[in-house]
Amino acid sequence: MNLKKLSYLPVLAMLAVTASCNNDKTTSQTNSAATENPFAEPSKLPMQAPDFTKIKDSDFKPAIEEGIKQQQTEIDKIANNPEAPTFENTLVAIEKSGQMLARANNVFSLLSSANTNPTLQSVSEEEAPKLAANQDAIFLNTKLFKRVNTVFMKFKDLKLDPESKYLLQYYQQEFELAGANLPDSAKTILKKYNQEEASLSAKFTNQVLAANKAGALLINDKTELAGLSDAELQLAAANAKAAGHDGKWLLSLQNTTQQPALQLLSNRATRQKLFEASYTRAEKGDTNDTRAGITRIAELRALKAALLGFKNYADWKLRDQMAQNPAAVEAFLGKLVPAATAKARVEAADVQAMIDKQKGGFNLAPWDWNFYAEQVRKEKYNLDENEVKPYFELNKVLTDGVFYAANQLYGLTFKERKDLPVYQADVRVFDVFDKDGGQLGLFYCDYFKRDNKNGGAWMNNLVGQSKLLGNKPVIYNICNFAKPAAGQPALISYDDAKTMFHEFGHGLHGLFANQQYPILASPNTSRDFVEFPSQFNEHWSLDPKILAHYAVHYKTGAPMPQALVDKIKKAGTFNQGYALTEALAADQLDMAWHTLAANAGKQDVDKFEATALQKAGINLPQVPPRYRSSYFLHIWANGYAAGYYAYAWTEMLDDDAFAWFQEHGGLTRDNGQRFRDMILSKGNTENYGDMFKAFRGHAPDIHPMLVSRGLVK
Repeated sequence: MNLKKLSYLPVLAMLAVTASCNNDKTTSQTNSAATENPFAEPSKLPMQAPDFTKIKDSDFKPAIEEGIKQQQTEIDKIANNPEAPTFENTLVAIEKSGQMLARANNVFSLLSSANTNPTLQSVSEEEAPKLAANQDAIFLNTKLFKRVNTVFMKFKDLKLDPESKYLLQYYQQEFELAGANLPDSAKTILKKYNQEEASLSAKFTNQVLAANKAGALLINDKTELAGLSDAELQLAAANAKAAGHDGKWLLSLQNTTQQPALQLLSNRATRQKLFEASYTRAEKGDTNDTRAGITRIAELRALKAALLGFKNYADWKLRDQMAQNPAAVEAFLGKLVPAATAKARVEAADVQAMIDKQKGGFNLAPWDWNFYAEQVRKEKYNLDENEVKPYFELNKVLTDGVFYAANQLYGLTFKERKDLPVYQADVRVFDVFDKDGGQLGLFYCDYFKRDNKNGGAWMNNLVGQSKLLGNKPVIYNICNFAKPAAGQPALISYDDAKTMFHEFGHGLHGLFANQQYPILASPNTSRDFVEFPSQFNEHWSLDPKILAHYAVHYKTGAPMPQALVDKIKKAGTFNQGYALTEALAADQLDMAWHTLAANAGKQDVDKFEATALQKAGINLPQVPPRYRSSYFLHIWANGYAAGYYAYAWTEMLDDDAFAWFQEHGGLTRDNGQRFRDMILSKGNTENYGDMFKAFRGHAPDIHPMLVSRGLVK
């Protein structure tokens, strides 16, 4: 998931980080924005849901700039308050600042990632450095930090509730990590680094989206697409027609290196062309080539870390994470790499044997793996994806699977509403009611792929929960499933169904937020904790009670046969050596880029990748990284820099937590309530290790994860 841990002040979302002064022309625009802009006041719709009927693309630039102006006025007032600093007039006042900017930013984050256009892309690149400057104007404000520090020094004497104490500690650390203790000359340099990085990250996002679109594979001869279903061929034909290539077929690219069609295409030459289109999408030497930009981002981050007194960017970034330091991450990954690569080599041998059995006459290449691995799976487990999909109709998965599980565990109920405006016709909105019948929040979902939507799947807030501000959560889930042809059902794979459970796990984290202060409210937690609730929620997708409720044939309504259920479960550890190895390769690339020293200079991307993977012992030729550096959106623009390991780290947490459920009766309301009370509703109000230990009874154990992956017995 591409959920961003945002340093609030306000929610920084897809823009990177923050903001500068206005020129005369902008000032005249923002004066009117203060009264006429739809973001000037909270929305009048239920729970402040955005009124998309009143929001125009042209509203965002003036709203963001007016929001910056307003927040800077608020911050200046706090910093220059003649009264002695107190928790209320300093920390609470900071938390209340920037509300117009938060409103505009939250909606812009959604639209610029899920329904973008050239206007929004231009605003993103233009406003990113200004937002970065705004963030620096807060955290590098000497007078403001002096007030925060004065309150912090009285920490033991203040009669604060536990959450307020945590807020004070949080801000003290964030100011220090941001560079508040630097001399003014160093702050000036740091601000330049931050603004340049923000600009490059925004540009990178737009380049990758364009590279994905430009890299789509155009096919002239239908016979080259042997293996695709009629529905998939219709979709490819519709894609080609929409792109101005009527009578041809277009295979669009998803964000990962491997592509879904590679599992189906029997023509090896087509597979190779599709794989290479994906692998080199952002390395064409054109305007979408990201390599110069990412090497500069890495260099800026290393320089920034050195300026702040840290060995490298990862050393700086991990200080407020659960792992704390790069050594802990490397030790954790080191426990996984040998087992994952060993399993992947065994799997590679099985796949090569299938190729040889069919007298293929070639050695296994990356573009062959998924096609022949699927045949190995069919042979070993007699499991065919086309046999499974009719039992996973998207709406049924959502209402009778995802929502039903939330009802059984937490007592939630859902009701779709058609009266709230949406930003795109496929978007749906649901009221979410708590166990007592009171409204908990609103849930928006947008599941189908579009050319103007970033790849992957993610969750975020349109309105963040806060008792201080009187806000209840308004959240959304975004996915990229293939939209069926008109009149056809949306049949998805089991992996897609699991993705829906995953993203709604993030949604539950946001819906159950119960914090006074917005900066501490779920899902604003560390990167290596925020994926815990989402990955944990995946487990319920195969729970017998839940699966029986939603896995029914879309035509007949017949439940999935138990024999097919058993096949899915038995195949659960199939190809896990490959899956974990490709993910760990991405983990290692992320850590390699972000442990560069400040004097390392710019890198040759391809050479750097090869060296990093070889050094990590994870350079299997048939297993490319899940993301190559040149299109690794997570780390260059989406806030996962030095944090992609979080997916594996939190898998350790979620498998261990699920083991607790298995030991205590599984799917019950009491167990769900305990998990809600001790994990999902806590936000960032306690030490993450202590929070987990209180729930599980011991520190995280990696063994359940290894068992779940089939790497150990």
